[in-house]
Amino acid sequence: MAESKWPEHLDAVVEDFKACFDAMERYELLFEYAKKNPSPLPEDEWTDENQVQGCQSRAHVICLVDSNGHFQMRGGADAQIVQGLISITAMAVNGLSKSEVSQLSPEFVEEMGIRNSLTPSRANGFLNMFERVRSEAENLG
Repeated sequence: MAESKWPEHLDAVVEDFKACFDAMERYELLFEYAKKNPSPLPEDEWTDENQVQGCQSRAHVICLVDSNGHFQMRGGADAQIVQGLISITAMAVNGLSKSEVSQLSPEFVEEMGIRNSLTPSRANGFLNMFERVRSEAENLG
């Protein structure tokens, strides 16, 4: 991991967003990432237990450790903006160790310039989702 800011494999994503001209272009890129979710969670797996609280959209995440001991996050949302944020977060955390995920900071979202483009409730929902992922990494056995 690069100086504990974010995983190095996320650098290209951060650069894509930094190259955007304005908030509208960032949203369009976020919509593209929503379609690229590396580990989607289909709606039929959405439950009250895996719903992210404090998010204005319906957002759901499941975190687990695979047979190789790597952290995996699966997620889904009913809003494309939130789905894009989930996709990028999954790209950041999937394949890391539990301890790496638990120490991760959401700085990459600041660096991408996305957070300033979000409404306060969406930004809060993202942080709730991110904290839930970090917390689950700490608590997974």
